[in-house]
Amino acid sequence: MSVTMPAGGVPGGPAEDHPFGRLGVDPHGSRRSRAVNAYLARVTWPMMLAARRSHPRVTAQMIQRTRPGLNRTIERLNPPPSGTQVGLVRETFRGGQIRGEWVTGRRAADPRPGTRIIYYLHGSGYVVCSPRTHRGLVGRLGNLTELSAFSLDYRLGPEHPWPCAGNDAIRGYRWLLSQGYRAEDIVIAGDSAGGHLALDILAVNHATRTPQPGSMVLFSPLYDPTFDLAVDNQRSGVHDPIINAITARKILRLYTRTADPDHPRMRIRLTPEMTLPKTLIQYGSLEVMGADARATHDEIVGAGGVSVIQAWPDQGHVFQLMPRLSSEARQAVETAARFITVTAPIRTESAS
Repeated sequence: MSVTMPAGGVPGGPAEDHPFGRLGVDPHGSRRSRAVNAYLARVTWPMMLAARRSHPRVTAQMIQRTRPGLNRTIERLNPPPSGTQVGLVRETFRGGQIRGEWVTGRRAADPRPGTRIIYYLHGSGYVVCSPRTHRGLVGRLGNLTELSAFSLDYRLGPEHPWPCAGNDAIRGYRWLLSQGYRAEDIVIAGDSAGGHLALDILAVNHATRTPQPGSMVLFSPLYDPTFDLAVDNQRSGVHDPIINAITARKILRLYTRTADPDHPRMRIRLTPEMTLPKTLIQYGSLEVMGADARATHDEIVGAGGVSVIQAWPDQGHVFQLMPRLSSEARQAVETAARFITVTAPIRTESAS
């Protein structure tokens, strides 16, 4: 089932009757968001163009040198809600490492088997960011849903090439199952590259007969790690305030390197025989990765799954991460939380 929810309302009746709620009546983003996007375009595009002209080795060194400062900046712009508790996880499991953190907001229940949890997969091109950079977003989502979240600290490029991050994401999901969490109680959520990791988990789960998660929420998901979709979108006239698609493709290659673009874990195909979670996809109308979001939606729907897709006007990539910069970020996360709540599995006497 395919559902498209534009900013001005929802299909099939009055917006207030829709379980995911109203998106708003303004067909444009807020003045604040438009001003911030204009500023970001002036600041980030020159840096993107400089990286585009550099040798790949120089770009890799630039990423490694600037990663700590960039991560600290994102952390300051995306602070966790007050009262958020964090528990670090460092374990060995099935020949690999499980690294991440449990994020429990003041309104959320402590994580324990038998309760629903969020499994969060952060984004940022497979080369930057961490659970710390996304702790604020994960904490807000957890507070609104009253769920604890396990945020995975997967390995990044260029130090750890494809498919290290995907292997870590799959291992993390199986670790949660081994801890006693039921698959239907796991909500996979992620942004950008985390969206590609989520699809990888679904495809590998099917191939290995591992039970699938109950629902899924994706913010600006990456579908095509070659970034050709985004480059084509940019060449069609889409001007992203943050991302230059040609530069971003070069940066992504620091992780994918020589991987075959048609490998089933690169270009992930979902098929009708797969059991797929109900999915919500949100993306900003200005971003070049809007094409990836739409392709992800089409892939799920084409395989017989249920997907709701929302294009937020005048927003950029993963705007939900920056509530201090985008006044729509709070509203989008609230909508995502409602989706998680209404897609909860129905409890029976025997299951409780």
